[in-house]
Amino acid sequence: MGINTTSKQDLEDFKSYIIAEKNFSKHTAKAYCSDILSFLVWMDEVSCEDIDLPKIREYLHFIQKFNYKKTTLARKIASLRTFYKYLYRERKVDSNPAMSLTNPKKPKSLPKFLTPDEVEQILNNTKIETPAGYRNRTILELLWATGMRISELSGLNFGDLNLENNEIRVFGKGSKERIILVTDRAKNYLERYIETARALVPKGFPAPPEDENSPVFINNTGYRLQTKTIRNVINDVVEKINLPKHVTPHVFRHSFATHLIENGADLRVVQELLGHASISNTQIYTHVSTQHLKEVYNEAHPRA
Repeated sequence: MGINTTSKQDLEDFKSYIIAEKNFSKHTAKAYCSDILSFLVWMDEVSCEDIDLPKIREYLHFIQKFNYKKTTLARKIASLRTFYKYLYRERKVDSNPAMSLTNPKKPKSLPKFLTPDEVEQILNNTKIETPAGYRNRTILELLWATGMRISELSGLNFGDLNLENNEIRVFGKGSKERIILVTDRAKNYLERYIETARALVPKGFPAPPEDENSPVFINNTGYRLQTKTIRNVINDVVEKINLPKHVTPHVFRHSFATHLIENGADLRVVQELLGHASISNTQIYTHVSTQHLKEVYNEAHPRA
């Protein structure tokens, strides 16, 4: 089996389009291109520009046997829709054969979150005796205090910090810029990390200077700290304290949003802090809060 030459070029052009013009993240662009590549391999020598809706449905029927999750199937369909929308825009096809595709219904699941006590347990069991340990504690303090995405935290440069005003600039999905607020506690950890620990994190390598475009968080070779390391830090602590929950950096984000709303924060403010394009994405945290309220009520009320 091979890939049609025209299709291969269309995929390369599509990749450039979603990265340069649509501002897709590297992760999303990679996933979409991988989905389209699988589709092109399945078509073999048939050009993607000669495909109609029945043929796409045949492909979707074919991949059913792999038992993908509904969320994965939904992404694969979105990839095809976006790909053919691009081909139609470029006038490489006369119509968009994927336009009428509908996503499988996703099972409704509420985001997992930690209680404040569980967060403190994680923070307090993050060892700070070494420079790298102090860096790790600072990172977790910031995740809990700000609700920023792990990619946003990894991408922080010194030019993004305005600690005098307890503010940090981050670049979210689609390179959208927003300002997030930092608690005094998290700010103090960050300032002490910069002043004392950062230069000592690299082992045998010089730390990059603290100029506007230098990374705030670095690894033991002096380069920007990657998201995988942050995930490993959380996994190690959670495993050590035997916390009966699967905790990811995004769980810190969910916890941040949930507790803000439980404590009376306006939904629009939380939307702005999280960088959600639509308030419907933020409203799910009101459901989390309601569920938690019911649990507390059922446990505490004598007639519940």
